[in-house]
Amino acid sequence: MSLPQAWASLPFFETDWPAISARLDGLDWLPGHERVFAALSLTPPDQARVVILGQDPYPTPGHANGLAFSVTAETALPRSLKNIYAEMHDDIGHCPANGDLGHWARQGVLLLNTSLSVLPGQAGIHAKWGWDRLARQAVEYAQVRRPLAFVLWGAHAQKAMAGIPRAADLVIESAHPSPLSARRGFFGSRPFSRINDWLIARDETPIDWALSETPAAR
Repeated sequence: MSLPQAWASLPFFETDWPAISARLDGLDWLPGHERVFAALSLTPPDQARVVILGQDPYPTPGHANGLAFSVTAETALPRSLKNIYAEMHDDIGHCPANGDLGHWARQGVLLLNTSLSVLPGQAGIHAKWGWDRLARQAVEYAQVRRPLAFVLWGAHAQKAMAGIPRAADLVIESAHPSPLSARRGFFGSRPFSRINDWLIARDETPIDWALSETPAAR
């Protein structure tokens, strides 16, 4: 698999990736070689403006596309993404037509999981392989270029990014959009309009979150 060249200087690719790659060799893992670094490939460090941190890829074959919270366009919305779209609809009045968030990534939203691989049906199984070092290094590398908006949903994301946001950054923390926690502070947090208001205040182009006006599924 090819490394994302714009990020290839990160220490992770020299110190951690060879061992992780060797452990993956011969396994039937997701999202697979072609999509494992999709988040970094679609959002180069000089274009990153927003960080949305997930945990690991969806463990159902054919669902994960290498972007946190995102699924392939033909996949039914997972429950967390359904809640994200419901909150978006309440916040800005519309949401995307499907669950592929590639259009966010191409606008500078770094959709990075703290673990980039998983086995089918075994969520979190690679969480202790050292992938988390890549997430921290990538975010710190992007920070050199501009202030970032951090969207940290749930304790896992908040712990993973502990100590990284600076005073110049925007930090939005809330409960996770999972059905188990969304009503404990995720709904009503209005992250999408808050990010765009912050970007506009910085004379930056806001994120086109929806691309089309589509009613949110509930």
